[in-house]
Amino acid sequence: MARLPPLPPETTPELKPHFDFFLGTLGFTPNSVLTMQRKPKLAQALAVMNAAVMDPEGEVDLGFRRLIGHVVSKVAGCLYCQAHTLLGAKNFGVSEAKLADVWRFADSPCYTEAERLAMNFALAAASQPNAVTDEQFNELRGHWSDGAIVEILGVVAMFAFLNRWNDTMATPLEAVPEAVATQALGAQGWRPGKHAG
Repeated sequence: MARLPPLPPETTPELKPHFDFFLGTLGFTPNSVLTMQRKPKLAQALAVMNAAVMDPEGEVDLGFRRLIGHVVSKVAGCLYCQAHTLLGAKNFGVSEAKLADVWRFADSPCYTEAERLAMNFALAAASQPNAVTDEQFNELRGHWSDGAIVEILGVVAMFAFLNRWNDTMATPLEAVPEAVATQALGAQGWRPGKHAG
């Protein structure tokens, strides 16, 4: 059960352009942002950051950026963000097989060596304390440009915020991301936990 319930989108009309960003990527305005709108500047800042981190002009595939967000959310244990990132990845063309193998990326044929390195980097960067080593960073640079590494780390940092927000608020999970996560990972034990609507 939500610790603070999401407010209707029309509660803060000036946020409509920011809410529209999420309509374009997810098909709905997430409950996390609808809860956050109690402080409009915070919701606005998140929308601006999300648009920058998920910029379509970036070097890293948009679907893969969502998978980076997924492994970061798995480290944090945020089931809300795990479901949202799977939906986002699917919406940006990631295959069902790749979604289903996201927890097994290290030995899955669905993932390239470069993708495995990026996901291991994301896991290390999301760990507390941070576990990224110089050796790991240098290995990553052998497969990804400096700009791509900045994009990947931007995803890690943004989801660190979102994971803490949604787990603390027990944000209720919307039906569509819950269905996608259940389809992709339900057989491996994924459940919505405290985020169940």
